[in-house]
Amino acid sequence: MTTRRTYLATIGAVATSTGALAGCLGGGGGSGSSKFDGYLSDTSNFDGSVTDETGSDTVTVKVGTQGNNGANGFSPAAVTVSSGTTVRWKWTGRGSHNVVEENGDFRSDMMARKGETFEHAFDETGTYKYYCRPHKTLGMKGVVVVE
Repeated sequence: MTTRRTYLATIGAVATSTGALAGCLGGGGGSGSSKFDGYLSDTSNFDGSVTDETGSDTVTVKVGTQGNNGANGFSPAAVTVSSGTTVRWKWTGRGSHNVVEENGDFRSDMMARKGETFEHAFDETGTYKYYCRPHKTLGMKGVVVVE
């Protein structure tokens, strides 16, 4: 005989395992609204994919690429790197932009000239969310995931 308590416990276990399985099968694609706690949900040039650059010593992210109704994008918008990697943001020459980490871990000056760069070495694992101060509300944001 199945009691109400047994029935509810079984349903709860099935729902929990189904949710976990769905998360595993999701593949990380999609609109990006669930990735990074939705941080890039309003970033038009983020399609949900994260560029894998693990194993690279230096990785370049372009600043001022097409996105967010103009040259208001970082490319790639999201990248995974290994601990110890240096990320170099390189300006395209389209617009005046900067790079500001959400928690104040790093910050560049405003730059506009093509070829100007700003670098930061990532020695600690974690997820680093950053933006361009003047264009943040337009969605000019990016993420570096350090493994």
